[in-house]
Amino acid sequence: MEEEASNKSSPPHNIALLPPPCFLGHLIPFIELSKKLVSQHNCCIVTLIIPHDHKSTLKTLLQNIPPQSTLLYSPISTADLPENIKAEILVPIRVIRSLPSLRQTLSSLRTPASALVVDLFAPYAIDLDESCGLSKEYRDLSEPIRLPGSIVLNPDDFPDSMKDRNSEVNTWMVDRARGIPPVYPVGPLIRTGPETESDRGSECLKWLNNQPPKSVLFVSFGSGGTLSLDQFTELALGLEMSKQRFLWVVRTPQENIAAAYLNTGKNIGNNPLDYLPQGFLERTKERGLVVASWAPQIQVLSHGSTGGFLGVPLIAWPLCFEQKMNAVVLRDGLKAAIRVEESENGIVERGYVSETVKQLMEGEEGKRIRERIMDLNIAAGNALSQEGSSSKALAHVVQKWISGK
Repeated sequence: MEEEASNKSSPPHNIALLPPPCFLGHLIPFIELSKKLVSQHNCCIVTLIIPHDHKSTLKTLLQNIPPQSTLLYSPISTADLPENIKAEILVPIRVIRSLPSLRQTLSSLRTPASALVVDLFAPYAIDLDESCGLSKEYRDLSEPIRLPGSIVLNPDDFPDSMKDRNSEVNTWMVDRARGIPPVYPVGPLIRTGPETESDRGSECLKWLNNQPPKSVLFVSFGSGGTLSLDQFTELALGLEMSKQRFLWVVRTPQENIAAAYLNTGKNIGNNPLDYLPQGFLERTKERGLVVASWAPQIQVLSHGSTGGFLGVPLIAWPLCFEQKMNAVVLRDGLKAAIRVEESENGIVERGYVSETVKQLMEGEEGKRIRERIMDLNIAAGNALSQEGSSSKALAHVVQKWISGK
């Protein structure tokens, strides 16, 4: 590892981190990056966070930041925007409107920042000098995009709003596409430390303690993933048809599937259990547990009874944003997932859900994927070791930041 980056005798440096304005799942890796920068690279971290509506959860997550970090909140208002605005539009607008405050914050730091690290969803916070002159939209391509590792991205794998030349998002993406910066693979950045204790968390773990080893499918769509009511019902009935054990974290159905990420849905405060098919809880009580909104994910995924995860990394069910591209990489690149496919009406139907769950939990493909996951866990551990590739890559990029080169 590079000595300069880890030399504890050198003065600390400021590295400013700008997570996205609304995605808790993206905030967690930034918190983990801040820990690494403080503990391994003698950096004083300034974390700039754009306010969003997950205030209680945000407060809980930020309890895990290093004491050397400074939290600075960048004020923003979007009250004038329509309620039905697309999530892909709302996110960049929040970033753009925060820029004046962000510039003022950065310029007023007592110790100037050596670097500003921004999220994929906050590219307006950086300026690159050269334009690639992009003019095509993705659905105009005559052939799929082929990436290293036999990964093929078809037009349908891109976010819908990026495929429409007339959409604001397409204009935004083309406007910000400037050059290809170097890539430094420093991950995986996985949440560490205990999660907040709660009655629901204890209920989940007690229930798992009574299940056979590797027998439970964990069903979760992340910090804000929601389903339409029709899809919610099909998933419930598919899980019932599969006859497999499951632990399902349910959220109130929304027709705008990105609504919970941005806390913009109309019924987000309603009890999600009220939307389950009639009699579902009674019929599945011997092999399933349904909890509302939250479960202690780290403990659940590491529990001996958990044999599968619907979402990532074993069954990939993309909902919105860049998740379709992620699903392609998981299935075709890493060979670590089964990807669900929608029917012609845009719904993953109950019979397909049932067969996919059984394929994962009992079938040969599920067995191959579990073996692959074990190999990937070993590879990730090696990469994160002191002399691993991720640790060396982080040391290298930190040295570039603090040296100004």
